[in-house]
Amino acid sequence: MSGNSIIKVEGLSKQYMLNKNAVEKSDTLYGSFLSGLKNVKNIARKKETEEFWALKDVSFEIQAGDRVGIIGRNGAGKSTLLKILSRITPPTTGRIEVTGRVASLLEVGTGFHGDLSGRENIYLNGSILGMTKQEINRKFDEIVAFAEVERFLDTPVKRYSSGMYVRLAFAVAAHLEPEILIVDEVLAVGDIAFQKKCIGKMKDVSTNEGRTILFVSHNMAAIQNICDKCIYMKNGQLIDYNATELVIPKYLMSSQASSTIVLADRTDRMGNGAVRFQSIVYKDAVGNVINNAQCGSALNIVFTMLADPKFDLSYLNVSVGIDDENGQRITQLNNNNTNQVFEKFNAGTFVVNIHIPVVPLKGGTYTIAIFASVNGEVADWIQEATVLPVEAGDFFKTGKLPEESQGNFYINHSFSM
Repeated sequence: MSGNSIIKVEGLSKQYMLNKNAVEKSDTLYGSFLSGLKNVKNIARKKETEEFWALKDVSFEIQAGDRVGIIGRNGAGKSTLLKILSRITPPTTGRIEVTGRVASLLEVGTGFHGDLSGRENIYLNGSILGMTKQEINRKFDEIVAFAEVERFLDTPVKRYSSGMYVRLAFAVAAHLEPEILIVDEVLAVGDIAFQKKCIGKMKDVSTNEGRTILFVSHNMAAIQNICDKCIYMKNGQLIDYNATELVIPKYLMSSQASSTIVLADRTDRMGNGAVRFQSIVYKDAVGNVINNAQCGSALNIVFTMLADPKFDLSYLNVSVGIDDENGQRITQLNNNNTNQVFEKFNAGTFVVNIHIPVVPLKGGTYTIAIFASVNGEVADWIQEATVLPVEAGDFFKTGKLPEESQGNFYINHSFSM
């Protein structure tokens, strides 16, 4: 391990054996009886197993004080990696070197004893981290104030709500002075205000106290806000480990789904057919195909269209309506509004690009309706053509998370006195 390294991972792999004959459990008495019969039949059958590698030959090195985001789709191996680093589960092959105390917040329930009170769990966790009672006493009031659970401090934590549980668990993990703080997506359980509070605390302990942070999240705005470096994982393998601003675009470009949305065979459309939408693809600022837009970044919506030579191909108007998750129209993109109507175009296949310099939408999944008219007559109209997934992002380029509960979109603005 190099002089300033605090975590070193070499050739790390984790294998699980999946039982292919396993019988799904039932919640009903009759279902349980049938499952028991199936299990009896399976006793004589040779047990069939399948290898599954949750991690495969992962290597990296983290320096003291680094704030490292770990991103990837579900099943990428992120949580397995954190469990190995937290010594919860051992690797199959490979080795890790960790210098210093590790505090982990991986899932609701980790590290707390349900029958003990909040007060007792604070001291229990401190002891596990190797702290003396005097050290814990010094931090106790600060932990309780941060968690906002004063009234329930002597209540067994099994009676806490999930939000209360996470608040106390994070407060303990962040304040008991570990050299390494490992946090999984569990913060999503808390309310927005507390998430911001946690993000601020993670930045503070890293910047001002030199602690190392490993943070797993699907929220790209939170990753951008906290992390200076990023690990991108896919199918159990490390794809990239670099500066956050370089890794996130690569992640957003990747997807197991098809990048092109095919519309040619859609029958739920109206219009005379002078032009027809054939496909949609999303691209970033430099033309890379992406499956998710990101708030605060550029987006190109690229349509492939087909024009019928039987029609007078003049004055093409293309319109895109964007609806929120409740089906409410929140905005429209229309080339007539921008005074960019295509007065004359040729028959056959052509491409129309809609460029959005900065996506103002908060994180979420939006529905797109598409419309085209030629010479003032409806040519093609598909009400729910596709969806537009938007990742949260640093819209204002300030390193701060915008409040997502205050509307659907953001507006660039400034203040002065």
